Amino acid sequence: MAAEIQYPTGAAKWILVLTCVSCAVMELIDSTIVNVSLREISGNIGATVTEIGWVSTSYGIGNVIIIPLSGMLANLFGRRLYFTCSVVVFTVTSLFCGLSDSLWVLVLWRFIQGMAGGGLLSTAMSIVLGAFPPEQAKTGFLIFALGVMLGPIFGPVLGGFITDSLSWHWIFFVNVPLGAVAGILSWKYVTDLPDALKPAKIDWAGIAFIAMALGSLQYVLEEGSIHDWFDSAEIRIFFCISLVSFVAFVWRELSTAHPAVDLRLYRNFNLVLGNLIGLMYGIMANGTLFIFPLLAQVSLGWTATQTGAFLISGGLVGAVAMIVIKKAFPATSPKVLMVIGLVLVIISLIPMGLISPDASKDQFFWPFIIRNIGVSFVAPNMINIAVGTLRGRDLAQATGLSTMTRQLGGAIGVAIISIYTTNNMAFVRNNLVGHISEYSTATQERSALLTQTFNSSGYATDEAARAAAQLLDHSVISQQTLLSYSHGFITFAFLFALCIPVILLIKTPKGKSEAVTDAH
Repeated sequence: MAAEIQYPTGAAKWILVLTCVSCAVMELIDSTIVNVSLREISGNIGATVTEIGWVSTSYGIGNVIIIPLSGMLANLFGRRLYFTCSVVVFTVTSLFCGLSDSLWVLVLWRFIQGMAGGGLLSTAMSIVLGAFPPEQAKTGFLIFALGVMLGPIFGPVLGGFITDSLSWHWIFFVNVPLGAVAGILSWKYVTDLPDALKPAKIDWAGIAFIAMALGSLQYVLEEGSIHDWFDSAEIRIFFCISLVSFVAFVWRELSTAHPAVDLRLYRNFNLVLGNLIGLMYGIMANGTLFIFPLLAQVSLGWTATQTGAFLISGGLVGAVAMIVIKKAFPATSPKVLMVIGLVLVIISLIPMGLISPDASKDQFFWPFIIRNIGVSFVAPNMINIAVGTLRGRDLAQATGLSTMTRQLGGAIGVAIISIYTTNNMAFVRNNLVGHISEYSTATQERSALLTQTFNSSGYATDEAARAAAQLLDHSVISQQTLLSYSHGFITFAFLFALCIPVILLIKTPKGKSEAVTDAH
């Protein structure tokens, strides 16, 4: 069957690839673009701080529900029709998001937009990877990995620029012309899979179970920090729903002849390990990207523009590094390249975890550059390991599973670092406060100096003493925040190290197939 696959050639091939990667990048940008504009949106539509979080949460829930089902939906409707409809629905809902004048209308359109985006992301990935024959597949992995790397970085920066220059509505309107062009090109250049098998029956039970499992889990991860995690009955209920639904989903998919998601693909050991690595990568990559802006802006006083420019410059270096790595190591095993990448990331995180309050951007520059070069070794080879040995309809299903694990990993990473920093701040504060005592000579001297400074500025003696105490407390808060965030980088360095033994378990095919796999 693989011999019957016709690969696109010439200009049609590159138009197809560019269209699909652009759609994937557009989807990834939209997953983060609203985060920097939530304050403006809440003020405009009259939502509370707690309520406005649903604008992001609803998108994530819709996204993660559809991603694992995208392979089945592409077989059911045809890949060309399904992908084009996903582009059209994503574009139309973007327009309606921008026109929304109330919170829950916006949340509804964001949920539908997230569902369409889930179809875009995983289907675009399978189309791009399937556009290249096995001996050229490494090019497909590289191109898609570039989009996956740059999309989440550009999202917040682009969102902030558009909101400041125009209004929050335009972070959605900007998708309309891009989506219109992408829809036309998708219908013209995307083709159906020659070996696609339309499901004889729709597995409604499996769809319901996976929707409840992933939707509830995404809700727990997105809203847990707001509701104090498992101290909240609501979070406990949704977690139980997710757990029970997941068990029911696995039982259903392994016992039916026409599963919505073919879990039997996990007989492929490399797919199992690739998805496990993808989950861990999502946890750590998103976790470090989440914590860095907080450290830079809250503890070091950077502006949002400075932070965004720093992230973009690092992302561009990573993009160039991906291309150089492909040219420099054309026949090197993906296992070796991934281990090199992880070691570089670990090396970069250690100095970022030892930063001081007076740190300048220069002290972050080289560690951040090394981090992004390391990620450039990991990202394309991670995709290669997971789905590189699959083709046709198996590839479509496997890309959905791989994308789902990375998306969940990202949400888990943000949740983990939120819990860690919150708990660690209390621990660090207790240690710091223990060194501040009225009997300490250093504390007395510092307090006296501050009090004298405030006295010189016209404060009364009592007011000057209170102001000095408040300033000391502010210093403690700044220190505890900085230490908690920097400890997070050290923790992620340790977690990245745990990925290396998993990579070493990956099986490399022998003989003829080995050359093909390495060519990926």
